[in-house]
Parts: sequence; C-alpha cells; structure tokens
Amino acid sequence: MILIADSGSSKTDWRVIHSDSRISQHRGIGFNPYYQTSEEMAIQMQDDFLINLESEIEEIFFYGAGCSTPDRKSEVSSALKTVFPKAKIKVDHDLAAAAKSTCGHQAGIACILGTGSNSCDYDGKEIVDRRPAPGYIFGDEGGGGYIGRKLLKDFINDEMPAQIKKDLIDSFNLTSITIQEHVYQKPFPNRYMASFCRFITEHKSNPYCYMLYYNSFQEFFKQHVMKYKDYREKSVNFVGSIAFYNSDILRKAAADVQINVNLIIESPIAGLTLYHQEAI
Repeated sequence: MILIADSGSSKTDWRVIHSDSRISQHRGIGFNPYYQTSEEMAIQMQDDFLINLESEIEEIFFYGAGCSTPDRKSEVSSALKTVFPKAKIKVDHDLAAAAKSTCGHQAGIACILGTGSNSCDYDGKEIVDRRPAPGYIFGDEGGGGYIGRKLLKDFINDEMPAQIKKDLIDSFNLTSITIQEHVYQKPFPNRYMASFCRFITEHKSNPYCYMLYYNSFQEFFKQHVMKYKDYREKSVNFVGSIAFYNSDILRKAAADVQINVNLIIESPIAGLTLYHQEAI
C-alpha cells in the first residue's frame, strides 16, 4: 500500500493506493517545517485515519510546503517515521507536486496560489528554475495570507468601503485589537490572514474586493512568472484554492500582461495519485 500526501500550511490531502488498486482519501491539518518542529508535526499526525494505516503502509510520498531543503525534508520525514516506522518515505517540495499534476511530462510553468505562493519552470521531467519564496513576511504575492493581510491592513487604517468594513464587523466581530492579537500573539498568522479570503471571494462583485485579487495576482506575475525565460511562450498552470476559486480574475490579470494560463486546479492530489499509480 502506498500513501501520498499533498500538504500546504492550512491542509493536507492524503490518498491511499490499496493493494487491490482501491483509492481511499482523507483531508487533515496542514504542515510546514518552517513553522513547526518535527515533534509538533508528529503529534498532529496522530489522527485516526493515519494511525489505522500504520501497519499496512509500505511507501510514502509526501509533497509539502516548506520542504525545500534537506534539513526541512528530514524534519517531515522524522515526523512521519513516528507514525509509520516501517515505511519507506520520500519527502519532496510542493512545487514538485504542482509541476507533476499540472504539466505532466510537458514543459511549462507551475504555480501555487494557496495560503502562500510559489512557482517553478519545469522541463517535463524536473524543475529547472524557481523564484525565491521567502514566506508570508517577505513574499507570498498572490497567496491567501498576502491578500488577507492587505484586507486587514485596510481595515485597521480605515481605507476600505464603509459597507465592506461593516460586513467584516458583522461577520467576524472584527476589531483592530483582535487582528493584532491573532497576528502577533497567536500561532500561524498566515493561516489567520488567509482565512479572510473566503469573505473576499464572496464579495468579489464589489470593486474593492475584486481589485484586492487583481492587483495581488499582477504582483505575483511580476515577481514570479515574468522572471522566467520565454514565459510568454510557455503554458502557465496553477494549483491552490486562491487560484481555483478566483480563476476568472486570475485569467483576466494574466491576459492583461500576455500570460497564457492553461490549467487551474484546486489540489494536485488527483494528478499525483495517477502519477504514482502509473509507476507501480
């Protein structure tokens, strides 16, 4: 039996390829070794779905946010070993998942727009170039944390339409103090800020909310896609909830700078499952 995981900072999609070729699935909490220790991740992996598979899993393919260096990969691998001590484990970056699931064996640019953001240039076999992804403080243009932070900053500075501010207060009992408490005193501020994107999407018929997305996507294209060689000749593909649920705005922002957007999917897990099934 093979266990496959696609993990972001907010959620993890798990798939099991059973010995009889059945597929089972589970969605759980997200992991990121930049913000969590191996011990913290191991504790959070002790959920019923994974524990019940402990004796049966022979091989694990884990694709995760933050798994970009040997040390970070080792942290995740160590956490998985506590739950699956007998399994063979391979940990790779979530960019590899994005590239395999959207480009397959074709060359293209693969992008992630979820809680955070990232991108790479893929030659059909491997990643040949990638842009820096310094996280939600210095980067993550176009990602949920980045867009949510803009909304909350405008709320604090009273630089948004009065009706949007009223709706935020009514929906979340929001105040400047509660925002600062969540961002500066509680864990995972990126998840907290990204959580407001559902509200922004629900209100994107309002020009203010529409432009939050549009301008952030333009910033992503400028900092990522437009830095790759011959980017206008390549198909640009996206995974992640921000891209998927706002694909209309994303495609418009891309067309305005002559970028060819091809595939936009919410999660790469289905493509990854097919990829590993074919390899069995």
